[in-house]
Amino acid sequence: MTEVNQRKMLIERKAMRFSMLGSLAFVAAEFVSFFVTGAHTILMDCIFDGMDLILIGPFMVLIPFLYRPETERLPYGYHQFECLFVVIKYSALLIVCAGTIFDNVQLILSGGHLVNAQDVAAFELAVMAGCFAVFLILRSLSRKYESEIIRSELYAWKLDTVTSCGIAIAFLVQVGIEHTGLSFLAPYVDPSVAIVLTCLLLREPVVEIRDNVKELLLFSAPKEQVDHVRGIAEKALQPYGARITFLEVVTTGRKTWIEIYIQDAEDTISLRELTKVNEAIRKGLDGYFEDFGVDLIPDIDAVPAKAKRRIRATAAGAAE
Repeated sequence: MTEVNQRKMLIERKAMRFSMLGSLAFVAAEFVSFFVTGAHTILMDCIFDGMDLILIGPFMVLIPFLYRPETERLPYGYHQFECLFVVIKYSALLIVCAGTIFDNVQLILSGGHLVNAQDVAAFELAVMAGCFAVFLILRSLSRKYESEIIRSELYAWKLDTVTSCGIAIAFLVQVGIEHTGLSFLAPYVDPSVAIVLTCLLLREPVVEIRDNVKELLLFSAPKEQVDHVRGIAEKALQPYGARITFLEVVTTGRKTWIEIYIQDAEDTISLRELTKVNEAIRKGLDGYFEDFGVDLIPDIDAVPAKAKRRIRATAAGAAE
């Protein structure tokens, strides 16, 4: 493992460890608060955070493997394991969300559920402050390096901050209507807020499952990424009169593999020139992808067989 990757791994593990400890503290607090207040909104938050916490542990074990080089046995390294892990994680969260919505719909149909709105609002305001503090510390820890998983953790803490604020406001509204003509609505605030919050949280699992299944199946990267790579590659190839016959951009986990099949009209491009082109493409893409490799492959017509013989001209390792 290179020194750069070693440093990245240490930053990532430190950030994930801090996030796990923060999640553990909040899950414990939410669990206790649910038994004190009986609020289903807090229970839903506790379950969601608990599921996330359970899955952080196995991922921390996986982190060192993500920095191992690819081999013939594992041509994509362990990056597909990361995709599989994310699919499992968010599938579990999706099931929890669906179950939460079903339970709270039943609760509304049976007459609602009355809780001490002041206690719930005060607890959620405290949670909001704590989540925001964790977000700021985690962002500071990951300032030098942000992987996809760290970005997802930052997003989760930011989302927790916003949702806790929204829940607090909803229960403060309940406090305001308890002694008015709208007091009959009070028993429905807790299950209704739980359903709304769960629906808002549904988007992330659905999007993550969709994107990571595509990466597991090695679907092509989005068109804008492919077009960006094509533009840089064509510019690098232009001085040598070569053209692109096929371009493949595949992302799985945090690594992107780029294969560019090229054809030279006069078949005069040399290995040294291909190496220069490869370096120019890598320089142009530096910073665009987190980690990537570029393969330039001459695409030569085999006239008698009417087939193509593909020769790998250079093996570009992972981007440092």
